[in-house]
Amino acid sequence: MKKVTTDVDIDCFGRDDILRGVECIFGRIDRPDGKVEKHPTGVYFQNIPRDPVTNMSTLDHRIANDYGYFKIDFLNVNMYEHIRDEAHLLELLNKEPPWDFFEYQEVTDQLFHLKGYSHLLQKYKPKSVEDLAAILAIIRPSKAYLQQQSWGRVMDEVWVKTEGDDSYQFKRCHAVSYALVIVVNLNLLIEQMGKE
Repeated sequence: MKKVTTDVDIDCFGRDDILRGVECIFGRIDRPDGKVEKHPTGVYFQNIPRDPVTNMSTLDHRIANDYGYFKIDFLNVNMYEHIRDEAHLLELLNKEPPWDFFEYQEVTDQLFHLKGYSHLLQKYKPKSVEDLAAILAIIRPSKAYLQQQSWGRVMDEVWVKTEGDDSYQFKRCHAVSYALVIVVNLNLLIEQMGKE
C-alpha cells in the first residue's frame, strides 16, 4: 500500500482566535540541539499521542507523518492587519529590502514562515527573491538534504523534482510567492520600527 502524504496550509488572520475552542492537538518540532518546541503553525485533528499538560504531540511532526498522522498548518498572516490599502501593499512589495537583515535571528523570527530557520539564512545570505525562495524550498522535506550543501548545488537542484521521493517539495511558484510575502513583511517591520 502506498503511503499517502498531505500538506495542507491555510493562510488566515487571527490563527489563535480560530483555534480557540476547536479541539486539536498542537504539532511538535524536535530541534537538532535537543530542544522541543511547539510547531508554530501545525495542528492535528486526529487522536495523535499528546502531552495532556501542553496539549502538544509527543511525536515530532516528521515522525508523526511517518506514522500516518497529518498536520494542518494554519499560517497566521497577521501582517496584513497593518497594510493600509492596495497602494501601501504595492509600495512594500516593490521596495528592495535590506537583505543583510536576514542575517539577524531577532529579525527573521518575526518574519512569516522563517522562525527557527535563521541558521539557514545566515549560512546562505539571500540577496534576491529567488534566493529567498530557494531557502524556503530547502526547508521542505524533499529538499532538506540540500541544507548541508553549497549554495551552487542548492541552486542546481532545488527546483528539480526528486524522483522516488513522495515527501513534500515546494514548487517554484509557491516558494516565490512566499518569498514576496516575506519581503512585504520585512519592509513593513522596518516601516513600523521607524515609527516607534
